[in-house]
Amino acid sequence: MTELVQRTLRDSAAARWTVLMIVAFTMMTGYVVAKEMSPLQYLLETSVAQGGMGWTSSEFGMFAGARGFFNVFLLMLFVGGIILDKMGVRFAGVLSCVLMLLGSGAIYYAVAFTSPEPTMSVPVVGVVKRQVVLAALGFAFFGIGYELCGITVSKVIVKWFTGKEMALAMGIQVALARLGTALALAGSPAIAQRFSLPMPILVGVLSVGIGLIAYLFYCQMDRRIEREGVADAADSEEEQFHLRDLKTTLSNGGFWLITLLCMLYYSALYPFLDFATHLMIVKYGVAPELAGTIPAILPFTSIVLTPLFGGMYDRIGRGATIMIIGTIMLTLVLMVFALPLHTSALAIAMMFILGIAFSLLPSVLWPAVPKLVPTSQLGTAYSVIYYIQNIGLMIVPVLIGNVLERNTHAGHIDYSPAMWIFTCIGIAAVAISVMLLRYDRRHKIGLEQSNIQSK
Repeated sequence: MTELVQRTLRDSAAARWTVLMIVAFTMMTGYVVAKEMSPLQYLLETSVAQGGMGWTSSEFGMFAGARGFFNVFLLMLFVGGIILDKMGVRFAGVLSCVLMLLGSGAIYYAVAFTSPEPTMSVPVVGVVKRQVVLAALGFAFFGIGYELCGITVSKVIVKWFTGKEMALAMGIQVALARLGTALALAGSPAIAQRFSLPMPILVGVLSVGIGLIAYLFYCQMDRRIEREGVADAADSEEEQFHLRDLKTTLSNGGFWLITLLCMLYYSALYPFLDFATHLMIVKYGVAPELAGTIPAILPFTSIVLTPLFGGMYDRIGRGATIMIIGTIMLTLVLMVFALPLHTSALAIAMMFILGIAFSLLPSVLWPAVPKLVPTSQLGTAYSVIYYIQNIGLMIVPVLIGNVLERNTHAGHIDYSPAMWIFTCIGIAAVAISVMLLRYDRRHKIGLEQSNIQSK
């Protein structure tokens, strides 16, 4: 009887798409906060006398990389994954939203209510502004909830869409996340110019609060489903998570190739987006108030294309091949940005191409994970992937910030060395994606097969 109820609910298109829109909206609000500071780099690095905060490029890089600090060094992603698999999607989702709300609030407090003048000594980093340290700590705290929300939403989608339109569903979730990124990139400079520098950060705080309310509504739906006999994997005896079972996942070569590919791909893309607005200003001569709209092309393009590519993967497969195409496009675009070419029209064209790459790989990468990992271990498996990804997302912005600092002469910043670093990361991603295709052909894990099961 339980299986019948579960099958009926999963076959209800209205129920599963409603669930998707709710949890995807919650994740979208996190993406707003994750990128709201990126287009403000130019203002943050403007002197205090001119209305800025006087940050340096290395200080901005420290802030941008701080999101993964607690996840990497305190292993919070592993803790979050285990909490998800043990406690279920309701508890983990609400916890993640609360953490994002507190972390984003701390960032707002640091920028709006602390002075940019006092400095302090930070081990390894050196002397930095106390305001930067406080904002970075808030971003690191936000990062715990942000990543936990990501793996929770992924598990919710797998729960509702396995054997259905799972790649399309994940593509739509990614598209809404990209909408959050695009709104942050395009909207933050305009809001800051119209009101004040801290105002877009406050908008992010309010967005996350609304996301928490939306997720609470999903929790009510989940409780009603549970009363009808559909239990979360965390409550199902046959699907119960056991830590000892992780050896099956951790000994899977395909899982580690997916993990490395994810780290390299996102370590090239997201840190690039952190600096892209500033790149448009200093290399391509775009006005500061408009510069954020060019990087925003990338997520706006992926809003349309990611669900499209996900739907294609559902029906025709070829996931590993799509990953190769996406990483090649990514690498070529980053290489063009490294070349001594300075026309804004070229930058816009490259952003459109990068938007395609930004859509191709995520549309197949995340739906590929359930083909490698048992459902009961998905939360922890995603947490391992996110953990490795966070290492790259923490290190690369700090590295790029310091490279830019060393290549600043007489007020002019040379972005070419930084872009060649991004290009090398992209080349490594291409190599891993080719290895993944070969692994799939050898072990038949189904990455080239479609997701929709024939009836």
